[in-house]
Amino acid sequence: MHRELAKYIDHTLLKAEARKEDIERLCREALEHGFHSVCVNPDFVPLAHAILEGSGVKVCTVVGFPLGANEPAVKAYEAALAVKEGAEEVDMVINVSQALDGDFEYLEREIAEVRKAVPNALLKVIIETCYLDDRQKEAACLAAKRAKADFVKTSTGFGKGGATKEDVALMRKTVGPEMGVKASGGIHSAAEALDMIKAGATRLGTSASLKIVDGD
Repeated sequence: MHRELAKYIDHTLLKAEARKEDIERLCREALEHGFHSVCVNPDFVPLAHAILEGSGVKVCTVVGFPLGANEPAVKAYEAALAVKEGAEEVDMVINVSQALDGDFEYLEREIAEVRKAVPNALLKVIIETCYLDDRQKEAACLAAKRAKADFVKTSTGFGKGGATKEDVALMRKTVGPEMGVKASGGIHSAAEALDMIKAGATRLGTSASLKIVDGD
């Protein structure tokens, strides 16, 4: 068993078909195992908050998810509403198209707009590494750092690829020790989780949380 990994894990359920009973079970599992947070779609934030308030398990939600193609003002409003309804952590998706076109000033502005909207929440920036080359990954991470985000994050889990230890190491090297790095997407075992932490991850996003902490 690897129960020591629980504190790294955002216990995640972002499927379109998730129902109220699934979110209730997710929260119970997080309480039982001591996961850092539950990560749910914005419409389930009030429910998760009602169950977890005062427990020490955080409520995390996603913004501009999963494509990142919303206008910055929409992302900022979505984030602010989620925090008002009980979210303590916000995982926002960058505008991947702007990153591919090399407009990293745009990314910095949009992240800064969300940061301003949720000054007291922990803000993670999903750069969706599967679509970017190493130079673009570095530039996106630096834009997040300049915009005062708390974390950079590898993936939505809805793209063509998930986290790799190579990307985690690159992101850690780029942002330095002061920012968090969240590995997310395709982490299904304790061995994979440990590889991500060794590479520099300080948080893990996964829907395989129980298998990770209870497996061999």
